[in-house]
Amino acid sequence: MGNLRFLTSGESHGRGLNVIVEGIPAGLPLTEDYLRLDMERRQKGYGRGGRMKIEKDEAKIIAGVRHGLTLGSPISLWIQNRDWVNWEHGMSPDPLDEGPHEGKGLERITRLRPGHADLAGVIKFQQHDARNILERASARETAARVAAGGVARRLLAELGVEINAHVVSIADVESKPGGSIDWASVEESPVRCADPSAEQAMIRAIDAAKRSKNTIGGVFEVIASGVPIGLGSHIQWDRKIDGRIAQAMMSIHAVKGVEVGLGFAQTRLMGSKVHDIIKPWADGSPKWARLSNNAGGLEGGMTTGQSVVVRVAIKPISTLAKPLPSVDMDTGEVVDAHYERSDVCQVPPGCVVGEAMMALILADAMMEKFGGDHLDETRRNYDAYLSSTGQA
Repeated sequence: MGNLRFLTSGESHGRGLNVIVEGIPAGLPLTEDYLRLDMERRQKGYGRGGRMKIEKDEAKIIAGVRHGLTLGSPISLWIQNRDWVNWEHGMSPDPLDEGPHEGKGLERITRLRPGHADLAGVIKFQQHDARNILERASARETAARVAAGGVARRLLAELGVEINAHVVSIADVESKPGGSIDWASVEESPVRCADPSAEQAMIRAIDAAKRSKNTIGGVFEVIASGVPIGLGSHIQWDRKIDGRIAQAMMSIHAVKGVEVGLGFAQTRLMGSKVHDIIKPWADGSPKWARLSNNAGGLEGGMTTGQSVVVRVAIKPISTLAKPLPSVDMDTGEVVDAHYERSDVCQVPPGCVVGEAMMALILADAMMEKFGGDHLDETRRNYDAYLSSTGQA
């Protein structure tokens, strides 16, 4: 990310999470109430674990906003971990041999979990306690991403872009909504499913996984509408917006696959059935439209003006209530893997994280193309571009 960037810090059971978002123009209306909407949405979803009963995530604006408007300076956000009260000793920054924690000791985690960052992390960072890895590798970090994404979403809303997501499948249960998606119904669904006939089957699949002390994965779809033609670039590999979106989605915890538009299904079709035919101008003046959107709104590393459609595959969570066999990092002996309180299914809340990452990439691309130190300047540049290119 170049024009708009963000950083997060914080551990799963530390005091909280920090977020810094840089590159937002001055004059953008932004409040904690606006950010709270997505923070609450992320905490919902059938299959969530006990942690969500403890936390009530709120992104507090620490800097970069005055009287409800951004200043153009970096925006700093803070998300408190309520569970910190149970971890003040275990996650204290103080040395163990001094202060209130003197002589208390800690139980090290040496039983590594297959599928998690434990093994690679303890080797790479030369750690003797897997907690030093799993705390930052935890999906708790996505709360910070959703807060950052809320800032980006607020900017995109000023430019007419809307982002939504829904669950396509959980395990082998597929959603087939047909026609346009009723996003209000998706928000009401405990599994964020647009197909009422599949919703109950998804819930039963999650329940079955929970009874067997297992976990379950699936696929969600993120759709960004109102995106103009020409974000991104074909010039260099790292400017291609489909690559930037794919990287953002792949960075989400437990994600193992990303496809754009028809994705892999295109490989089974002839070219004449794949490519999106351009409609002729109705009255001789430029007005660009397509007969289909198999490309998912992306061609040649640039947006086409159609909705950007991305599907994201999440594997089953690696922390199991009935642990897999593993190895103790101290002895090399076979043991049951460590169990850390966890969800059964991450797919519904994954939708909200996917929306956040899409928003951050699109907002970055918007600022890259249209610039502006103040929102009014950005909007003037944007409107002039739309008018001059037959997109208004």
